Amino acid sequence: MSVEENHMIRKITPKKLWNAVKVYLSFWFSIFLKRPLHWGMPLSLSVEPTTSCNLRCLECPVGQKQLQRPAGNMRPELFRSCIDQLSDTLVYLMLYFQGEPFLYPGIIDMIRYASEKGIYTAVSTNGHHLDKDMARQIVPSGLDRLIVSLDGASQDTYEKYRAGGTFEKVVEGLDNLAGMKRVLNSRKPFLEIQFLVMGHNEHEIPEIRALGKKFGIPVTLKTIQIYNLEKNVRLIPQNPFYSRYIKDVHGNFVIKSRLPNRCFRMWSGAVMTWDGMVVPCCFDKNADHVMGTINSSEFREIWKGKNYAEFRLGILTCRECIDICRNCTEGLSN
Repeated sequence: MSVEENHMIRKITPKKLWNAVKVYLSFWFSIFLKRPLHWGMPLSLSVEPTTSCNLRCLECPVGQKQLQRPAGNMRPELFRSCIDQLSDTLVYLMLYFQGEPFLYPGIIDMIRYASEKGIYTAVSTNGHHLDKDMARQIVPSGLDRLIVSLDGASQDTYEKYRAGGTFEKVVEGLDNLAGMKRVLNSRKPFLEIQFLVMGHNEHEIPEIRALGKKFGIPVTLKTIQIYNLEKNVRLIPQNPFYSRYIKDVHGNFVIKSRLPNRCFRMWSGAVMTWDGMVVPCCFDKNADHVMGTINSSEFREIWKGKNYAEFRLGILTCRECIDICRNCTEGLSN
């Protein structure tokens, strides 16, 4: 067991453990009975602090100005209300959906609030706002995990996807964080470099791993989700191992296999937009499937409500009929 896994387990109380048991049991009973049952509350939650971002990434609806819902910043009281409702059972909180979290002025306050409630807290960032002052705030804030996206080992490769980004600035941010952890003698936050494998950067996998080794930071290789395959087919890597797409008999790229009629995410986690809308998962970037809003309802009412029950039923009967599921790899079988 790793140090990080041990750290997370120490945050799991008997009440959270019992809730997890109920979630798992209801998920498998739902599959067996082909009807949605749910006896627990979410184990994980992704919260969107802001939709603002400093980059123009090729497959990002925010960066490409294609987000089809209002932009904005989350109100602190909305966040605290949600955390207060879920803190007894919530295990994992991701402070990211769309946008760059460190552009939100209250991000450190969010981290501290959730951490003080005993929730394992993570942030995913493009790494452009990790200067020494921010590193000095992050390390003692209680943040458990920080994921830094770095999709290249050189400026030329990096900016082909992360338009407007600066490779050296992200590397400097990693250095700031690693250095501040040493200064403060802190194991947290556990750092991770996330590398989206694409056609133009797959040759740099050895270099990005070497960079991670230099800083003592693990590297995670991730397949890229492509919305417009016709326009951005060049992003698909040559090595099929790193691609979630294959060519069908007609020569068109499709997801590697049919999706099973199940998805544990619909029983274990949810996503909340900056303005309080609860949506099924991170694939619903435009909030086309709103389960409810915590501006007008308690989270429990939404989680146990009619909209969620109907959506889960759709997952159990015809998952590939749901638009946001068709480009998803959750439960993908080879």
